[in-house]
Amino acid sequence: MKRTIPILIAGFVGFFLIFSKFMPPFEIWETRVSVWFDILAAFAFVLGGANLMKNQVKKISDRKPGWGYAAVTAFAFSATLIVGIFKLGVPPAAPTPEYAWSGEYMQEGGAFWWSYEYLYVPLASTMFATLAFYISSAAFRAFRAKNVEASLLLGTALIVLLGQTTAGTMLTEGLPPAYADLKLENLKDMFLNVFNTFGPRAIMIGIALGIVSTSLKVLLGVDQSYLGAD
Repeated sequence: MKRTIPILIAGFVGFFLIFSKFMPPFEIWETRVSVWFDILAAFAFVLGGANLMKNQVKKISDRKPGWGYAAVTAFAFSATLIVGIFKLGVPPAAPTPEYAWSGEYMQEGGAFWWSYEYLYVPLASTMFATLAFYISSAAFRAFRAKNVEASLLLGTALIVLLGQTTAGTMLTEGLPPAYADLKLENLKDMFLNVFNTFGPRAIMIGIALGIVSTSLKVLLGVDQSYLGAD
C-alpha cells in the first residue's frame, strides 16, 4: 500500500491535468496545482539546504580532504540565507514605510543586492574567464583536419570566429556588392541562423519524445524511481 497509493495519486493527477486542457471547466485546476507545486518546492528547498549544511558540517568535523572548501560553502550559504531572509540593509517600501520588511530583498543598496553585484557577479565572471582557456585548449585538440568531417568543423569554426571580429570582417570588406554573401560576417550569420538551427531542432524533438515517454512510464506506474530505492 505504501507504493500503490502514491502511484495511483500520481497517475490520477497527471492524467487529470492532461485531460483538463480539453475541458474548459477544469482548466482552473492547473493554476491550483501550480500553487501546490510551489508550496512543495519551498519545503524541498528547505530540506535541500538542511542536507547541504549537514554534509558540509560533517565534512568539516571529520577533517576530510577539502574540508576548507566545505567551510567556505557553509559560511557563504549561511551568510546569504541570513542576509536574504532578514533583508539586511533594505529600506522599507515607499507605500508602507511603517513596515520595516516591506522593501524588496533585491532592492539596490541592500546587503543581498551588494553581495550579488560585488561578490557573485565578479566570481562568476572569473569562472567563465577561466573556462575560456579550457575551451580554447579543447577546441585546439578537436579542430584538427584529420578527415573530411573534422575539416568541415574546422572551416566552419574559423568562419564563425573570424566573422565576429573586426579583423575578420576587414578581410572581405573589399568584395564587390555582387559577392556580398561571401563576406565573413554574412557567412557567419548564415551558419548561425540557418545551418545551426538543424541540430537544435532535432535535439528538441528528441527531448520532447523522451519527456512524453518518461511521463507515460511514470503515470502508468512502470517507472517507480520517484518513490525511492526502498
